Amino acid sequence: MTQNIPDKQWAQVIEKTGGPVVYKQIPVAKPGPDEVLVNIKYSGVCHTDLHAVNGDWPIPPTLPLVGGHEGAGVVVARGDLVKDVEIGDHAGVKWLNGSCLACEFCQTGDEPLCPKAFLSGYTVDGTFQQYCIAKAMHVARIPKEVPLDAVAPVLCAGITVYRGLKESGARPGQTVAIVGAGGGLGSLACQYAKAMGLQVIGIDTGDEKKEMVKGQLGAKAFVDFATSQNVIKDVQAATEDGTGPHAVLLVAVNEKPFQQATEYVRRKGTVVVIGVPANAFLKAPVFETVCGMKTIKGSYVGNRKDTIEALDFFKRGLIKAPFKTIGLSELQKVYDLMHEGKIAGRYVLDTRK
Repeated sequence: MTQNIPDKQWAQVIEKTGGPVVYKQIPVAKPGPDEVLVNIKYSGVCHTDLHAVNGDWPIPPTLPLVGGHEGAGVVVARGDLVKDVEIGDHAGVKWLNGSCLACEFCQTGDEPLCPKAFLSGYTVDGTFQQYCIAKAMHVARIPKEVPLDAVAPVLCAGITVYRGLKESGARPGQTVAIVGAGGGLGSLACQYAKAMGLQVIGIDTGDEKKEMVKGQLGAKAFVDFATSQNVIKDVQAATEDGTGPHAVLLVAVNEKPFQQATEYVRRKGTVVVIGVPANAFLKAPVFETVCGMKTIKGSYVGNRKDTIEALDFFKRGLIKAPFKTIGLSELQKVYDLMHEGKIAGRYVLDTRK
C-alpha cells in the first residue's frame, strides 16, 4: 500500500570529505520488506552531521551520503512485512536507523550498541532529503497532534540527553551541570533535567546563550567559561553547599571542558560524556578520582524505550526545543554557523524549501 510518490526528490549530498554539501535531485528509494518510506517534512541539524561532512571520527562515513538523523514526517509506503506502522502515520527517523534485533545488545535494550547497526546520515542515507528509508521497528511513533517541526530536534538531541540524564543517576532535588547548555543538545538537556526534578547549572558563553539558559530554560545559575576567572570554583560555588554538582553532562563540541569536569563534580559524583569532539581525549587526576569515588562514563543515543519516554515529555508540554527554521537548500549556511559557534538552540530544515 503506497501513496503517490515521485521518482525524484531534492536532497543535500556529501560527495567528498570536507564538503561542501551539494543540493541536488536524487532518486526516491523503495522500502524493503521490513522498512518504511517516510516523507520527511522537517529535519533538525546536529553537530554529528558536521562531523560526518568533515570525516572527523575514526569510523568513516559511507560516501556519497545524504546526512541527517532528526527527520519528522509522514509514512507514505511500507514493506510487505510491516504490520504495525500504517500509511499516513507520523514517524521520526533517528540516528539508529536499524539494528539486527538478535544480538545480546539488541535483546537487552542496548540496540544502539548493535555491531550491525545502521546509522542514519552516516552509514545509510539520512533525513536531509524529502523521502527517507528506515527500519519499521526503529522509527519513532509521533502523535499526530505534535508539530513536526518542533519535535524534530527531540529525535536525536532530546532522546540522547534524556538517556544521559538517566545514566547520571542524579535524583530529584540534586544538581546537574550541563556543559554546552546553550547548544542544541544542551538546551534540551536543561529542560529534561528540570522536568526530572533536577536543579541546573548551565555552562556556556555569550549573552544570548545566558539569557536563553537562565531566562527561558530556567537554569538556576549560568557560568560563562570565556569570562570566568576560575570555572571550577564558579561551578562549585553555584551549588548549595559549594562542593559541586552531583552530575555533569558534557555536550560541548571542544575538548577543554572534558578535562575540567572531573575537577568540579562533587565527591561520588558522575561525569557523563555525550559530546564527541574530533580527536578529543578524556583526562582526570587519578588520586582525586579514586579518593573522591568519582565516576566517568559515556552515554550514547537512547533505545526504543527511551524514545517513547522522551517523546512523552514533549507531548505533555514539558519540553520546548528552541529552534529556527531554514530551507533544506540552505544547509551549508547552518554548517558555517556551527563552525563559527554562533548557534543558540537548534536549526530545523524545511524540506519544501
